Amino acid sequence: MAEPKDGLVSIEAAHPVNETVEKLKGILATRDVTLFAVVDHSGEAAKVGMRMPNTKLLIFGSPKAGTPVMLAAASIAIDLPLKILVAEDGAGKVWVSYNSAQYLAERHGLPSELMKNLAVIEALANAAAS
Repeated sequence: MAEPKDGLVSIEAAHPVNETVEKLKGILATRDVTLFAVVDHSGEAAKVGMRMPNTKLLIFGSPKAGTPVMLAAASIAIDLPLKILVAEDGAGKVWVSYNSAQYLAERHGLPSELMKNLAVIEALANAAAS
């Protein structure tokens, strides 16, 4: 795991980007978490004739978990739904990155009892990276 910087946690993935993305999609489905979008940054770059390493952002969440968080701290809506970035670096390593729950809670002054609503991100990222 890369050292967290400004709340960003990065875990080296055991598989290529597309396989890691598919694994995460499956994990989200089994946990009944809604996948709102997959943003294919590298695919969009290719459409305009630019190249970048394979990079995909998954945007997901659960209104049951997220709504109480937003009611407690409305500003957190800028960071919700939760996101996990799966990206290949210049050396060919694949990283699973996300904003830590602690960072989000501190950034928005979230009450500690609602931390559990965000903490799922760590388990999801670790499962996807393995």
